[in-house]
Amino acid sequence: MSLDSVRAFFTEHAPDIEIIELDVSTATVAEAAAAHGVAPGQIAKTLSLRAGDRIVLLVTCGDARLDNLKAKAAFGGKIKMLDLPEVEVVTGHPVGGVCPFGLATPLPVYCDLSLKAWETVIPAAGAVHSAVRLSPDRMAALTGAEWVDACR
Repeated sequence: MSLDSVRAFFTEHAPDIEIIELDVSTATVAEAAAAHGVAPGQIAKTLSLRAGDRIVLLVTCGDARLDNLKAKAAFGGKIKMLDLPEVEVVTGHPVGGVCPFGLATPLPVYCDLSLKAWETVIPAAGAVHSAVRLSPDRMAALTGAEWVDACR
């Protein structure tokens, strides 16, 4: 179902982008980097965060770490990672396949400036074995993302 919602998203918004499905898990940054033959930083991981009373998604480089002070400034207050069951409920995607496309609930999407180090990034595509390749700017444009500096 989640992969289907991502397929529908790309069919409507970017039919030129192909969903890559592999026979191996890409649920972790390390697995995804190995499977796609890229550096961990090129994997675009999506973090599900509670920022005050709202839920937001932050897409960042796979090797970046959330910086609490920067994130607090970017999101206007204390942030906290969502619990795993809540992630799937609000995004519609299983942990390991979470991405900013085809969401079950409309959520604000933010892209960390760390992504701009790469010409092409590889975010998941709604399943633990699927992904897409696209530029960070195209991902931000497709998701209506705002650029923030929230990681180190």
